[in-house]
Amino acid sequence: MSASLVLGLDVSTTATKAILLDRDGTVLATAAAEYPFETPRPLWAEQDPALWWDAAQTTIRQVLAEAGVTGDDVAAVGAGGQMHGMVLLDEADEVVRPAILWNDGRTAAQSDAIREAVGRERLIEITGNDALTSYTATKLLWVRDQEPEHWARARHLLLPKDYVRFRLTGEHALDVNDGAGTLLFDIRTRTWSPEVVEAIGLDLSMLPRTVEGPEVVGAVTAQAAAATGLRAGTPVVGGSGDQAANAVGLGAVVPGIAAMSVGTSGVVFVPTSSPAFEKDGRLSAFCHAVPGTWHFMGVTLSAAGSLKWLRDELAPQAGWDELTALAAGVPPGAEGLIFLPYLSGERTPYADPLARGAFIGLTVRHRLGHVVRAVLEGVAFSLRDVFELVSATAPEPLRELRASGGGTNSALWRQIIADVLAAPIVRTRTAEGVATGGAILAAVAAGWFESVGDACEAMVALTDTTEPGDEAGAYDRAYAVYRSLYPKLQDTFAQLAEV
Repeated sequence: MSASLVLGLDVSTTATKAILLDRDGTVLATAAAEYPFETPRPLWAEQDPALWWDAAQTTIRQVLAEAGVTGDDVAAVGAGGQMHGMVLLDEADEVVRPAILWNDGRTAAQSDAIREAVGRERLIEITGNDALTSYTATKLLWVRDQEPEHWARARHLLLPKDYVRFRLTGEHALDVNDGAGTLLFDIRTRTWSPEVVEAIGLDLSMLPRTVEGPEVVGAVTAQAAAATGLRAGTPVVGGSGDQAANAVGLGAVVPGIAAMSVGTSGVVFVPTSSPAFEKDGRLSAFCHAVPGTWHFMGVTLSAAGSLKWLRDELAPQAGWDELTALAAGVPPGAEGLIFLPYLSGERTPYADPLARGAFIGLTVRHRLGHVVRAVLEGVAFSLRDVFELVSATAPEPLRELRASGGGTNSALWRQIIADVLAAPIVRTRTAEGVATGGAILAAVAAGWFESVGDACEAMVALTDTTEPGDEAGAYDRAYAVYRSLYPKLQDTFAQLAEV
């Protein structure tokens, strides 16, 4: 074969994954290499960018070997990755300090400073988003404020997957989707906002050029070819943040087809044909990886993460199937037990880092199966919060919801979510949506397809659909109780933070 494959990467918070696809989207090989992140202080989350590059080299070599091909067979490379992380390079392109990650919460003061400098309403109008601690701009200001010795060295900003692309190509660049997640973008013009950058005292010169998701940024260098096994000169595209790449991998690239991810966090992602924002900043509004397309995104921070916490802390010897089997024997509503999945605070619709997880309604009658069922339902209720807000805000009606993430592997959980949302849940054949999305963007750059939409039509295959069942209506009353709890507990959560 000759350049008949595309390579996709997923540079996530806990692992880098690689995937090889052929022209019809068939997976030839996958690989993953895990790594940790550091929490040197409470609320902090940092990572050495060298971990991503080491893992990329390893996984690229692994998929080439597993598929029995060489770098000559790869037509182009694309990547998705964890959003918002700040990578600073100096004049010699050396990393200045460990990357500050999306889940780092140290920048509350910088978030307030950005709101004050730009004006909250104006900030949302330009960038589509309110100033939250996850966004890159807040991290830049923190380094400027707290680490002047590092700030003095900083010359270039990149995000995590862009650092891997830099190591592949030697080019500084940022795609428009990850750019919109910096809080420094004008989502209408799909590039940096001079107004925001100037207002918060940053220098445009340290910000990289911006590109569209399927746009070629550069080519694999000879040095990177020797490190990875790829062919020198192989085109590498802009790619996107992980959720937009996942949406591409699921074929959610046109208005009306939404993507839902039930991984550690839960995400509802809705493409739009024009730039728009939610006036209170309760939804993220970003540029899509698809040229001429934007999207809304809402997040519940602890989705499958809630079930993992339950298993690790309360039933460490139990397997996932055993836990869900216990939950299957419990009726909808878990006999009056409600779970609030705010184990890491919450993003949508409350944007409250002080929110806490809670079980409400425990009695001596409740057993482990009830607790598991309440967790599954509580996450579904949180996703309904997001789904209803997105549905009310998006300019085009939703007609299909495509799902990915480890949580959707459970037939019971898929059914609960379909019932709670009163919407069919459609799955595709890919288990690695982010890396698949990167590969599909690369396929467009390789000239295989005219557009991302055409590429998705050819490379994304639907497998099964979970329709809402007879229990769909039974959840409305439990959801109404769930909705009533956060307003009642908000002040309590704040008080607990002081204890």
